[in-house]
Amino acid sequence: MKAIPCSRKARSIRRGFTLIEVLLVLAIIGVIAALAVPNLIGQQQKAMVDATKIKIKGFEDAVKRYAVNHDGRFPDGSQDTVVSAMIQPGQDKTGRPQQAYLEEVPTDAWGNPLLYEYPPSGNRTTPGGKPAIWSVGLDGQEGTDDDITNWEQNL
Repeated sequence: MKAIPCSRKARSIRRGFTLIEVLLVLAIIGVIAALAVPNLIGQQQKAMVDATKIKIKGFEDAVKRYAVNHDGRFPDGSQDTVVSAMIQPGQDKTGRPQQAYLEEVPTDAWGNPLLYEYPPSGNRTTPGGKPAIWSVGLDGQEGTDDDITNWEQNL
């Protein structure tokens, strides 16, 4: 019978990990997850707020394009009347067909429709006299701390 080298013999006997090694790896993974998950959750909310700010800016740009084609006048009214008018294709001053200013009802990152008001009222003082556009935020309630607006809020 031929002698097996010591290192090969040791490898053949030890085929798996010990319980302590497995538990140590699980503990390390648990610590990493405990540190990373809270940071990721906060980042998702920040990303949703940032996405909503971008959507508000896009709605504001569409309203500005409307004003350019209508002698500098922003559309008057509330969200329902203005959005329905901006979704419909129209005609310019010369009667030529014109594309719609919006493709769909603008919504925030939580799926709530963006709100619009012109002229702004109450505490909705916008710079340059532009329309007030805002989101009710995560809680879906207007006038709370999580509202996202295109004006400075003084709550």
